[in-house]
Amino acid sequence: MNRISYPLNFSFFSILVMLVSSPVFSGEAHGQISGAEAVEGFLYDLPDVRFEASDFQWDNVKGAWNLKVRQPLDHDHPEKGSFYQRVYLSHRSADLPVVMVTEGYSRGFNYPSELAEAMGANQIIVEHRYYGESVPDSMDYDYLNIRQAAHDLHRIRTMLTGLYSGPWVASGISKGGQTTLYYRYFFPEDVAVSVPYVAPINLSLEDERIYAFLKDVGTAKCRKQIEAIQQRILEDYDASLLRLKWHAKGAEYRFGYLTVDEAFEYAVLEYPFSFWQWGADCDEIPAAEESLEVILDHFLEVSGMGFFSDEGMTDYASHYYQCAVEFGYYGYEVEPFAEKLRALGQAGNPSAIFTPDHMDVQYDGGELAQAVYDWLESEGDEIIYINGALDTWSATAMPVNKKRDALYYFLEDQSHGTARIRNMSESQKREVRSTLERWLNLELTGTLAD
Repeated sequence: MNRISYPLNFSFFSILVMLVSSPVFSGEAHGQISGAEAVEGFLYDLPDVRFEASDFQWDNVKGAWNLKVRQPLDHDHPEKGSFYQRVYLSHRSADLPVVMVTEGYSRGFNYPSELAEAMGANQIIVEHRYYGESVPDSMDYDYLNIRQAAHDLHRIRTMLTGLYSGPWVASGISKGGQTTLYYRYFFPEDVAVSVPYVAPINLSLEDERIYAFLKDVGTAKCRKQIEAIQQRILEDYDASLLRLKWHAKGAEYRFGYLTVDEAFEYAVLEYPFSFWQWGADCDEIPAAEESLEVILDHFLEVSGMGFFSDEGMTDYASHYYQCAVEFGYYGYEVEPFAEKLRALGQAGNPSAIFTPDHMDVQYDGGELAQAVYDWLESEGDEIIYINGALDTWSATAMPVNKKRDALYYFLEDQSHGTARIRNMSESQKREVRSTLERWLNLELTGTLAD
């Protein structure tokens, strides 16, 4: 990846003049970098950064770049090795705020985040370590932990500080929202505001708040319909499994981590979690007396087997490791179905954590998650929590705390993919805008200001 490319007919002297006259090299005040050439000059002068210009287009963006930032595997011991972390920079103006998008997984492309659009801000997207292209040569999971990931963000924040005079805001969605909150815990002075979307803080390997949520969400009628679908599929176990095996074969799913029978039962148990997480429609649940084909077509739209295939295990291996070590997660309450389960048995609730290659991982007992939870309860100001009232993950979201200078939204009829500012009421949008402007001491220029 090239650092900078200049036209071939430039002389060395003309290049030198251009660099010296740019804001970066001419000693202009901090935060006065404006044009694309000046940004590239700044990036060129940074150690441990590779970059190339991007053709990413976005309203009022003057330039965009794909970066690779060299990060230590262990920020306490840089001598232990390094890896390159993928970062996307979209530049509007030096005096505008900066939204740092804290991804929780891989990020293979640049995109306009809702918050940066809403604020009219510059944007920096950071792919999470051990995902996508941000991986070391050896997947030594000892260096995949929340603290190291927070240090990655802090280092990028420090490196790019000289580009901007405006305040910084961190934001992420789902596991990226978790990353936003953990980053704020470790480096509370790095950003002025944090905006986590649909971000759970799980406090145990099997956080039982999930079970309580699933017993209360929606209407009693809808919950009974959901369980009736599960019961019907398991009652016609052999016929259901046969049809789903053919579906898996057509989709080219492979099953080695779990057997196809285990994946089938996990998918049935996952059905209510996915139903509410992604906001499926209760009116579209078929009657349990419908043909098995109709039942399974609906089931595949909501849950399905792909999530439990080898591909799913590989794609989320790092995620499952983090859940097993620090994040915590959820399990499946099997009591209503125990007699019908064959592959998973009846000995306790099965976990939704699938560690890489079945490795034995030691959970920290929820110590760090509890510390973050307690810190957010006692000191978590200037944070906007955005959750969907229907989303299963809202069960472990931070609860409303009126003692904090923070906003808490559990948006009615919204789920994991739709709990967004764009789906708020007009009064809620006005509240978000006025609160951001108060905290940041500036006027927004994005869609929230329209």
